[in-house]
Amino acid sequence: MQVNRGMIPGIFTMGNVVCGFFAILSAFDGKITAACWFVLLAGFLDVLDGKVARLSGSTSRFGVELDSLADFLSFGVAPAVIVYVIKLHELGEWRWILSVVYIIAAAYRLARFNVLAETDEKKDFMGLPVPMAAIGLVSFVIFCWEVWGKLEYSEWLITMIVLFAFLMVSQVAYDAVPDRFSTPRDRIKLAVLILAGVAVVIKPRLLLFPIVALYILYGMIIEGFRLFNAGVGRVTGRSFGPGKTRQIDSNDDE
Repeated sequence: MQVNRGMIPGIFTMGNVVCGFFAILSAFDGKITAACWFVLLAGFLDVLDGKVARLSGSTSRFGVELDSLADFLSFGVAPAVIVYVIKLHELGEWRWILSVVYIIAAAYRLARFNVLAETDEKKDFMGLPVPMAAIGLVSFVIFCWEVWGKLEYSEWLITMIVLFAFLMVSQVAYDAVPDRFSTPRDRIKLAVLILAGVAVVIKPRLLLFPIVALYILYGMIIEGFRLFNAGVGRVTGRSFGPGKTRQIDSNDDE
């Protein structure tokens, strides 16, 4: 019996959905760290389904749409529920507003990703990818539980919700992992990715959040330089420094 090539990445996508559902259930049951690990597992499966789809040549519009629905559950709704359960319920009326803002930003980011996914060439991401925003939130929670045994500096968590929501709907460019490492810049990306992967494997609870935070801050800093260069260019009539060329998302899964 011939196996449809699209079934294999679809299995990983459905695994993503299941992990998102279990994350929500675990959060409501008070199993916060378990909920966070389910979100991280969903992120791992999300990476796999995109890679498998491209390697097998089974990318399709249906796969992109299905992946976005899975991502909305696992990286939009699930993190908002987790954060609400452990902190936002203490904020009175603001609890609903912050949760809804994050979910709306994630939905907008995923919809924009689908609209812009029109090329097979790997491009930088426009705006913070939704899975990375979710991993940033849940890895902070895991970091706190590992270091202090509870959520500390919760004001930072609230700040991250607002910041990540803004970054998701913004046009800040974030580096994507290239499919080919033919240029020196891509090879540097590969080296950094390997080092980060080794660090996370050694101490996942302690090192995942700092690494994700550095990635997010890096995009913000590069965007700041780009805006500065653009401002100098308008004033002087010439560009100042190399700047960063923004390119739209590819049709690779986020």
